[in-house]
Amino acid sequence: MQYVDGFVLPVPKKKLAAYRRMARRAGKIWREHGALEFRECAGDDLNVKMALPFPRGIRLKPGETVVFSWIGFRSKAHRDRVNRKVMADPRIARLCPDPDAMPFDVKRMMWGGFRTIVSA
Repeated sequence: MQYVDGFVLPVPKKKLAAYRRMARRAGKIWREHGALEFRECAGDDLNVKMALPFPRGIRLKPGETVVFSWIGFRSKAHRDRVNRKVMADPRIARLCPDPDAMPFDVKRMMWGGFRTIVSA
């Protein structure tokens, strides 16, 4: 895995099961189109004293948790090809027909592409 798309997003705890169902379906689509890895992780140990904890960084509200996710690819070019196919797949549009009905706050979601600099 040489390139990763990473995500951090707030999810209401009462919507975590719905988010998991949506993510499970999305993961299958990404993998079918060539992603090497698809991970979704719910916050467990978030009240850390060191550095900037995720809850403060994402402005977590009461009743929410943080989801940390990544999708792995061979390269940035591979990521771009896979993501084009995923975005053209009608199943993705069916997963999220209305941005306001998503099981997380889209406006507070953080996302970016990262090249691997250490792999141990």
